[in-house]
Amino acid sequence: MTEKSITPFGEWESPITSDVLVEDSVRLGGPKLDGENVYWTESRATEGGRVVVVRRAADGTQTDITPADFNVRTRVHEYGGGAYTVQDDVVYFTNFDDQRVYRQDSGQEPVAITPVSGMRYADFEVTPNNEAIVAVREEHFEDGREAVNTLVLLDAKSNGPGMVLTDGYDFYSTPRLNPEGNKLTWLSWNHPNMPWDGTKLWTADFSDLEGISNPDLVAGGIDESIFQPEWSPDGVLHFVSDQSGWWNLYRLYKGKTEPLHTMDAEFGQPQWVFGMTTYGFESRASILCLYDHLGETRLARLNTEAGDFDVLENDYTMMDDIQVGDGKALFTAGSAAREEELVQLSIADERYDVIQKSSESSMPKGMISTAQTIEFPTSNELTAHAYYYPPMNEHHSGPETEKPPLLVLIHGGPTSATGSTLRPSIQYWTSRGIAVVDVDYGGSTGYGRDYRRRLNGQWGVVDVEDCINAAKYLADQGLADSERMAIRGGSAGGFTTLAALASGDVFGAGASLFGVCDLEVLARDTHKFESRYLDSLIGPYPEEIDLYKSRSPLSNVDDFSCPIIFFQGTEDKVVPPNQSELMFDAVKAKGIMTALVMYDGEGHGFRQAKNIKHALDTELFFYGKVFGFTPAGDFDGVKIDNSLP
Repeated sequence: MTEKSITPFGEWESPITSDVLVEDSVRLGGPKLDGENVYWTESRATEGGRVVVVRRAADGTQTDITPADFNVRTRVHEYGGGAYTVQDDVVYFTNFDDQRVYRQDSGQEPVAITPVSGMRYADFEVTPNNEAIVAVREEHFEDGREAVNTLVLLDAKSNGPGMVLTDGYDFYSTPRLNPEGNKLTWLSWNHPNMPWDGTKLWTADFSDLEGISNPDLVAGGIDESIFQPEWSPDGVLHFVSDQSGWWNLYRLYKGKTEPLHTMDAEFGQPQWVFGMTTYGFESRASILCLYDHLGETRLARLNTEAGDFDVLENDYTMMDDIQVGDGKALFTAGSAAREEELVQLSIADERYDVIQKSSESSMPKGMISTAQTIEFPTSNELTAHAYYYPPMNEHHSGPETEKPPLLVLIHGGPTSATGSTLRPSIQYWTSRGIAVVDVDYGGSTGYGRDYRRRLNGQWGVVDVEDCINAAKYLADQGLADSERMAIRGGSAGGFTTLAALASGDVFGAGASLFGVCDLEVLARDTHKFESRYLDSLIGPYPEEIDLYKSRSPLSNVDDFSCPIIFFQGTEDKVVPPNQSELMFDAVKAKGIMTALVMYDGEGHGFRQAKNIKHALDTELFFYGKVFGFTPAGDFDGVKIDNSLP
């Protein structure tokens, strides 16, 4: 065994470079089963973030279905999801550039089936006879009016905007047909609710010629969140509801709602995007389902007749997007030792086969820092959750007289969650001698409705306290240098980052990636889906305008004293670029060490390989300047204003 070199933390040489994060690396999603064929999507950073539908045939042959000049991505709700579906070897998808829906028969070029217009489409459901498609439609107007969302029926073979099936609600999702194709179910909700606050579950009679009739509200409301309605093979409506305080499985049986298996675990997720799935039917009375419990995902079989609930053991700790059918299940999965991959389960013999990996690059085992689940005390005598990653490098160790720097990671959302799946973006830091803590602050999902609602009215308070307390907890445990702690986050995580930097002297540096700097601007100018989100997180606007001002980082520039770096895309429609620009100018004018990096053509989140690489390396370079270490490797650096001598 090679003796380790004693090297200052932050200066360890590492093979996990920014190139590893983008080369031969894709983001997997949208798994689909269609007969013997398996489909999924790949978002490829090396192709500018273009999303491609891939098919794997029964003989193992793998083919890119999407032609090079198409990008399978919808902008409904801006975050998209549910951009494609497939039935009988015909793929239907939304193309990003024109937001039109295309039909692509096997071996053929795509043909548009919706016109050039201000319409966007997502969450497709093909009728059993392949003649029509039910979809969510979002219509945008040049005069700036709020977009209008509806459920529509598209002709699967000819060009048209679609026939409106139902309208009147602010939002719709998850239209699903029963096996016979004569019943439709869907979800709807209104401002100011988000789908994890409360949704309504509907059913109606359906005809692909006449539309729907006899609509019936069967579950849900303004305080009950329904997730993933699905019909069983014998036509019984199933769904996930949080009426118990946890997202659990239910069904509508003989006109009554009944729970299928009650437990303190989450069988649902926050519907930030369309097409999310956590369960599927292997038979009329047998469900394969995913559930989250204390930061880990498990796979189980639920027998709805006998009531049996059996956990299927595997090596994965995070699983998502399950599809079930024809004796197999398909889902994305990962663990603390494995990056995300697409997995096929052969149900009969419980064999797990990897269909596709998110990365072909392998990280040396001696460089992998394994996620450690931690609970730590926080404000109001409560407990919060996080994943801690110690520094790890088989060739280096830090001086005995030093503690490692700590990087606190803040996930976006804020109604979302992090996870324990092996991520090069975390190993990049830990393999260089920097400890990481990835915080599931109050407001995160996966821990029940009460935990999720801790953030109601308290955004910028509870999340900030939890992140500060996570850092203090690790310092008190001797696992981090209290004088070298940084915090970073993107989008909503960028807001928490900036709010935390203004809330005390715990952190010595921070990085905001397309972060929210002015809550008033966000409340006034953001897109429809989130335009009333802040009502629950902060309070009604403009009635609570003083609260918006007092919590906005831009209003608290006088409270900032440590170095901050900003990263921003010029085409961001969720957090306008001027937010980062205004914040940077204010910090710069105060004489604080700062930098602003703008990426042309990037939106909300960076998709281009060169920009992903540059942002990561630049952030490391910046922390080195702040904390006095010199990272190993060649870095272009960045223009830093008010730089330390």
